[in-house]
Amino acid sequence: MNEGRKLLFQALVLVTGIIFLVKLFSIQVLDTRYEDLANSNAILKQIEYPARGLIYDRNGKLLVYNTPEFDLLAIAREMDDFDSAKFCDVFDISSEELRQRFAEMKKRREYSPFKPTLLIDKLSNYDFAKIQDNLDEFKGLYIQARTTRGYASPSLANALGYVSEISKTQLERDSTHVYRQGDYIGQSGIEAYYEEHLRGTRGVRYKLRNVKGIEKGSFRNGEYDTLSVPGKDLVTGIDLDLQLYGEFLMQGKAGSIVAIEPATGEILSLISGPSYDPNLLTGKKYSSNFVLISSDTNKPLFNRPIMAQYRPGSIFKIAQAMVALQQKAISPDTRIPCDRSIIACHGTHSYEDLRGAIANSCNPYFHNVLRRVINKGIENDPYKDSRIGLAAWNKDMTSFGFGGKLGIDLPNEKDGLIPYPEYYDRAYNSPAWKFSNIYSLAIGEGENLVVPLQMANFAATVANRGYYYAPHIVKDIGEEGPLPTYNTKNYTTIDPAHFQVAVDAMQFVVEAGTGQWRAKLPDVIVCGKTGSVQNEPRPDHSVFIAFAPRDNPRIAISVYVEYSGQGGRAAASIASLMIEKYLYGQTKRPHIEQYVLNGEFLY
Repeated sequence: MNEGRKLLFQALVLVTGIIFLVKLFSIQVLDTRYEDLANSNAILKQIEYPARGLIYDRNGKLLVYNTPEFDLLAIAREMDDFDSAKFCDVFDISSEELRQRFAEMKKRREYSPFKPTLLIDKLSNYDFAKIQDNLDEFKGLYIQARTTRGYASPSLANALGYVSEISKTQLERDSTHVYRQGDYIGQSGIEAYYEEHLRGTRGVRYKLRNVKGIEKGSFRNGEYDTLSVPGKDLVTGIDLDLQLYGEFLMQGKAGSIVAIEPATGEILSLISGPSYDPNLLTGKKYSSNFVLISSDTNKPLFNRPIMAQYRPGSIFKIAQAMVALQQKAISPDTRIPCDRSIIACHGTHSYEDLRGAIANSCNPYFHNVLRRVINKGIENDPYKDSRIGLAAWNKDMTSFGFGGKLGIDLPNEKDGLIPYPEYYDRAYNSPAWKFSNIYSLAIGEGENLVVPLQMANFAATVANRGYYYAPHIVKDIGEEGPLPTYNTKNYTTIDPAHFQVAVDAMQFVVEAGTGQWRAKLPDVIVCGKTGSVQNEPRPDHSVFIAFAPRDNPRIAISVYVEYSGQGGRAAASIASLMIEKYLYGQTKRPHIEQYVLNGEFLY
């Protein structure tokens, strides 16, 4: 019996010892509150935020810079005898707002009563100057310096994007563990796409303090301090003067302008209309301004050049011609009567060859061309034959970059649609479809969908006679060049020899065809194609693609103006003015500029 009691006593002593050891381990290792309390009495940890990388245009003009901003941090444990009334007076806030800010502070993930935690953010230089002489009157309050974004021009908003505090969802998804609550992160545009390059690396400094909280210098002579590393600067291919001019022309209009340098794929301008001033999404008014902008029914945050999906209209006839030549369905000399009994047309032409059909945008010609491409007689069954023909057509059409993402260095790019057999199987709920069901594809109508970026890239592809570089905004990251993917040539499935026909025809469009009245320029050969996209019951969309000069082209462009009628009016006018501005530095046709600004395109 005594032996049993002895064993029980020993077991109780052992269990008690284990409990004490576990508790001691928890206090000393797992629970940091005591370490924080001890350290906070003598050491203050200060985060040093890095300067975010700057962004420039192709000519060295500053687009995005950093401006000073200050956060007010609080150590709750040290805020004895806090004079809230005086605080509200100094900081010009109500007592209710102060209570709310303290409540929000305590909800932050990093909150500890022994560590500095954000209380008031985004104090400007002006705000800081007003309160800095009073800060020493409030124990436990500290200023944290950082920077926010500033914009040299009220342009390029959708492409540049904006920066704001990281959200809880983003923080939870951060597998790199780089960020913490309160950090800023790129939320859209270049700021988001190049976040890893722009953000830099945080530094930290440890300061010694006495019992009154007064700083007494660096802890151990800065042995544990780390310097912040600034983010990398970005140089874009954007020509700021061209960008500003394009935004000037697009005032009061919905649509887009995309201009590309064909030889490199660098984007010269990326204009979305309507847009907004990027400076509205900085500073203390960010939240209220974001609500206003995001609720605007004109959708200024919708980046049309890469997100809007439209039917391409007659500009697609250039691509149809290239595919038909490649598949030997026609030759450049093929003449087809303009039989308007099946599909309508315009103008007085009647029996054109391929160049003439493109120049006059003959619908019956391209209806017949697509029929020859789709129905080659490989199968006697017209349904099977159409299926084989559409698959081959899709392969060649998508090689131009249609129907898929081009890989621009911006988030949220859409891919458009080039129909394929399985698409129509689903649409008709069976494989019982044939050419007569899909012939509107011939003139860029029907189920075809492209984004404006793809249209400009197509113009660049013709300008290059058969290849393109993926369009990109940033041409240099920290003096290391662009991302490697943007140095690769992407070839189409079309023989380069066939592009000579397209170039000839596009020159003819501007000199004697549907674009001759507003797209022609003195002293330079412009090659282009008009398009008018059906949009019943509202007016057609106006479309134009072009490149110039004809040889060694320096600019390729697409313009899409919603509800503006014929492509030879609004879109052709804007495109030619943009080309003129880029090549000459100014417009030599003020009457065309005034025509665009007046905006009366339907009369």
